[in-house]
Amino acid sequence: MRFGLSILFAGAILTAVSCGKVQNDPTPPEQEPEIQERIFAEGADISWATQMEGDGQKFFNADGKEMECTALMKETGFDAIRLRVWVDPEDGWCGKDDVLEKARRAQALGMRIMIDFHYSGSWADPSKQNPPEAWKNHGLKEKAEDVAKHTSDILNTLMDNNIDVEWVQMGNEVNSGMLWPSGKVQGNSAENFTTFINKAYDAVKEIYPEAKTIIHVSNGQDAGLFEWFFNLMRVNNARYDMIGMSLYPCWWENGGWNDWKPVVDKCIANMKALAALFGKPVIICETGMPVNEAEMSRDAVKYILDQTRSMEECHGVFYWEPQTDGVWKPDSYRELGWNAYDKGAFKNGRPTIALDPFKE
Repeated sequence: MRFGLSILFAGAILTAVSCGKVQNDPTPPEQEPEIQERIFAEGADISWATQMEGDGQKFFNADGKEMECTALMKETGFDAIRLRVWVDPEDGWCGKDDVLEKARRAQALGMRIMIDFHYSGSWADPSKQNPPEAWKNHGLKEKAEDVAKHTSDILNTLMDNNIDVEWVQMGNEVNSGMLWPSGKVQGNSAENFTTFINKAYDAVKEIYPEAKTIIHVSNGQDAGLFEWFFNLMRVNNARYDMIGMSLYPCWWENGGWNDWKPVVDKCIANMKALAALFGKPVIICETGMPVNEAEMSRDAVKYILDQTRSMEECHGVFYWEPQTDGVWKPDSYRELGWNAYDKGAFKNGRPTIALDPFKE
């Protein structure tokens, strides 16, 4: 792992970001330079781990020794674990008790922990941000209190069990807001969304004052999207500590895999630009490559890590569910679960060479 202490530059912003979507922005006040400790994180989201165990899946290291998933992640080279949280999920997976169990395992191994609030009863992403069943008929003020209470409930449970939380995501891939329709972000409208964000922020800081709060947006290579979105956050006085992004640089098109490198290069350039524009460090909350292309995946992971380990602007990279080796079916993993997700990095319960760069 690469460790280091750096001072993140956050210069004064002299003109507001436009991107053709936000008009008549006021010139923002000068930003004070932010001084933050940077210990680069190399993490894995293994939120499916306990469910996979329940389904009978076993995990093995490269020598064929059976291991518990979290311990195997540490042996594979990861130093941090990311865990998603759903509100009262029907089957209990990713609910409060399940998150606590996984956090305990990570804590016992001395691993750093990121908590990823979806503020939904199931998957939240750019295509859907549905409120939990119990919240769906609540008005704006009630939903804001729901966000605060849920955030406090989960984090108090972790704190009561002596769990150290280093990062908290306030929503998951919130490109177009959360808790639709009231918290939808579109055009110049983000006021309700930032009300929810600020409620979450206050709840986090009350329990874990030192935790870094993250606003997470997908498609890290899309500079226009990020400039538009985080300009809206600034105009609406959203409180947060870090910019989170997803980076999935490889997809199937025209009968083959696209070239992942230009996508990664755009993301790297975007991270540097965002840090300068908004005075915030950036973290890659999710990345992944095709499970059946281990050599290509290893090359991409190595390139991403080589680029970001030395960047003051970037504070870490998290691989999304590397412990899976499912067979791809379009969008089916959200319904069928871990065994249909195609961007893991395991084969027959063992890590592939795709994850080797995390040990370098």
